[in-house]
Amino acid sequence: MNIKPLNGYVVIKPLAAEEVTKSGIVIPDTANKEKPKEGEVVAVSATNINDHGTDLPIEIKVGDKVLYGQYSGEDVKVEGVEYKIVEMTSVRAIVQ
Repeated sequence: MNIKPLNGYVVIKPLAAEEVTKSGIVIPDTANKEKPKEGEVVAVSATNINDHGTDLPIEIKVGDKVLYGQYSGEDVKVEGVEYKIVEMTSVRAIVQ
């Protein structure tokens, strides 16, 4: 992958949406599936400086499985693979 996020951003590869509900109901491809809000971090910027010039800690690392805001960030496609570029502040949690 040739994508490197800049100040305060991370690149996330969204995980595939569930095809079957927990109760066993299969969701057809034609249904309006909810966008995934969970993904794996594939790149993290080296800096995280806020608008006031304060250097903030970077708590996210490559390989982390994270939850992020549904409508946050920007969808991009690089070499045929879809990614989401989001601000670190849009990452809600790290799933452990």
